[in-house]
Amino acid sequence: MTLELHDPTSQDWIRVRRDQDTGIESLHAHFQGHAYDPHDHDELLVGVTYQGAQQFNCHRAVHTSTPGSAMLIEPGAVHDGHAAEQDGFTYGMLYLPQTYVSGMTERLGLGDASSLQAAFQHTLSDDAQLIGAIQQAFLAIHNTEGRLARDQSMDDLLRLLSRHLCLRAPSIKQDSNAEMQRVRDFLHANMAEDVGLDELATYSGIDRFRLTRQFKKAFGQSPHAYLVRLRLRKARALLAAGLTPSAVAAEVGFADQSHLGVWFRRAYRLTPAAYQRQCTNLTD
Repeated sequence: MTLELHDPTSQDWIRVRRDQDTGIESLHAHFQGHAYDPHDHDELLVGVTYQGAQQFNCHRAVHTSTPGSAMLIEPGAVHDGHAAEQDGFTYGMLYLPQTYVSGMTERLGLGDASSLQAAFQHTLSDDAQLIGAIQQAFLAIHNTEGRLARDQSMDDLLRLLSRHLCLRAPSIKQDSNAEMQRVRDFLHANMAEDVGLDELATYSGIDRFRLTRQFKKAFGQSPHAYLVRLRLRKARALLAAGLTPSAVAAEVGFADQSHLGVWFRRAYRLTPAAYQRQCTNLTD
């Protein structure tokens, strides 16, 4: 299914599939110009560019992915995206749930690649075997070729992917101080609440004029931007589980369904309802 984006004259398109057994999502898309605002995911992202060149910021560096390289992005890594050339770019991406990856790597005897510890050594890789494995797994899942094709291709992918994982927490978490960790934990615990800077300052023991600056230094974004990311990640999961967009907006702390929609489109280029239809086959 091809989705018409909000601009009817646009040449951009997105197709999303979700494997209900594993929770793995596959995305096939084409963009010209701007693709995504900065955002992150709970999943490990592995993908390849099929045509053109896509440029994105990740880990405070600019990367350009062209055909022949693999993109590897760990959970929580903030990234954006845009076309580096006039003709745009086409790519395929797999979103691998942390629990699935951890369980499979342990079953395959590859060690513990559990969510909070896994990070990729490099954001781009020219490992030809890995690129082939990503493409095979993507086709098996996106084209719903059946469980055997999915399982075999994912086993191959994870064996090769394990060579690119370093099982240690990202340095940004190691370097953040105790006060900023407290602020971060508070935002996680109170994601759905209407939190203000004074409340964060009181909880952390840091005045509000220094808090934003120190939080951004520790985590790369302001407290508000970080909170929006948390809400969007939770919203994706709830939409995939079948909750209505209005219920999701209330659950994660957006003011209303319209507010959720504005932020969701900026991050994922789909409306919440369109994302839900594509990955669950639900009707309006």
